[in-house]
Amino acid sequence: MSLINALFTSTSAVCVTGLIVTNTATQFTFLGQLIIILLIQIGGLGYMTSATFLAVILNKKLNHRDRLILKESLNYAGMNGLVRFLKIVFLFTLMIETTGAIILAIRFSFDMSIGKAIWFGIFHAVSAFNNAGFSLFSNNLANYSSDIVINLVIPILIILGGIGYLVLIELYYYKKYKILRISTNTKIVLIMTALLLILGMVLLLSVEWNKAFEHMSWSNKILAAWFTSVNYRTAGFNTIDMSSLSNISLFFSTIFMMIGGAPGGTAGGIKVTVVALAFIGVWYTLRGDTNAHIFNRSISQYQINKSYAIILIASTYVVVSTVLLSEFEHLPFIKTLFEACSAFGTVGLSTGNGGNLSFSALFDDWGKMNIIILMFMGRVGVFAFTVAIIGKIDKSRIKYPEAKVVI
Repeated sequence: MSLINALFTSTSAVCVTGLIVTNTATQFTFLGQLIIILLIQIGGLGYMTSATFLAVILNKKLNHRDRLILKESLNYAGMNGLVRFLKIVFLFTLMIETTGAIILAIRFSFDMSIGKAIWFGIFHAVSAFNNAGFSLFSNNLANYSSDIVINLVIPILIILGGIGYLVLIELYYYKKYKILRISTNTKIVLIMTALLLILGMVLLLSVEWNKAFEHMSWSNKILAAWFTSVNYRTAGFNTIDMSSLSNISLFFSTIFMMIGGAPGGTAGGIKVTVVALAFIGVWYTLRGDTNAHIFNRSISQYQINKSYAIILIASTYVVVSTVLLSEFEHLPFIKTLFEACSAFGTVGLSTGNGGNLSFSALFDDWGKMNIIILMFMGRVGVFAFTVAIIGKIDKSRIKYPEAKVVI
C-alpha cells in the first residue's frame, strides 16, 4: 500500500467518513481492519473525549484546562457534572453498539460462520453508530438491499449516532424522570432530522421511481430511498449503485450531505442546528423583525450570524476544492462535486470508480490530498478550522458611525 493511500484510509476512518481508495474487505488483514475500526471509534467519540476517559479510568485528575477542552469537545453547557456526563456518553455508546452488534451478528450468521458473523456484526455496528460507512463487504451492503433487518438496524444506529449525545441523554432523562420540558436544541435537532429524512426519501422516490429504481418492486424502492436518505446524513453505507442516480438526485444529495447531522454527535456536516438558525434568521429578516425566536425562546443575533458564516465558509471551501479537482483531474463535474461534498460532510457516499472503490481512487496524489484536507476540515468543524488559521481578533472598544449601504 502506498503512503498516500494509507494516509487517505486512516484519515477517512478517524474522520468517520468512509471514502475508500483501498478495498477494506479484500485488501486489509484482520489487523488492518481492527486498526480501522479503532480509528473510527476514536474519531466518533472525539480524541479528547477518548483520552479523557482513559485518564479517568487510570484515576488521573483533570486540571481546569483539560476540563475546558473536554467541555468544548462534547458541546457541554457548563463545567458541573462534566466527568459524569463523559461516563454516561461511554455507557450509551457501549450499550447501543453492543445491541446493534448482537442483532447484526445474528443476521450475518445465516450467511457465514459464527466467528466471522460476530466480527462483521461488531465492525458494522461501530461503523454505523459512528456514521463512518466502512463495510467489510466488497460492494458495501448492496447484497442486503431488500433485507428488512439490515435496512432497519443500520439506519437506526446511524440516526442515534447522528442526533448527538446531548439529545440522546436528554431524551433518556426526559422519559425516566418525567422532565417537564425538552430543550430548544433537542426540539430543533429532532424536527430537522425528521424533515430531512422524509424530504430525502420523497425526492429520491419522485426522481428515481422510473430511473434508478425502475426494476425494483415498490417495497424495495421505498427501502432503497429510506436507506439512502438516512445515509445522506454523513454515514456512507449504500445498498444501491450511487452512480446509477440521475444528475438531479446527485445534485440535491450534495445539499443533504453538506447539512449533515447534529452537534455533539458522530455525524459531520455544517449541522442541522446551523441550517435551522439560518432559516429562522431569514424568516424574521423578511418580516422586518429583529427579535428572532422559536418555541418561545429568543435566538441571539450572534448565533444567527455565526450560522450564516458557517454556511458561507463551508460552501466556499467545497466550491474551491471542486473547481480545483475538476480543473486538474479532468473528471465529470457532478461526480467531482458529489465526492467533495461527501468528503467535507464526512459522509462516505460515492459514485464509485467503476469498481468497488470510491471516486477518489481515480484521483492522483494531489487530488487525494485535497480530499484528505476536506475530510479533516469537515470533522474538526469549519468554524473551528477557520478560526485556528486566521486566529481570533480582539474585540474593538471603538464603534464607528453606521454606514448606509444599498442592498
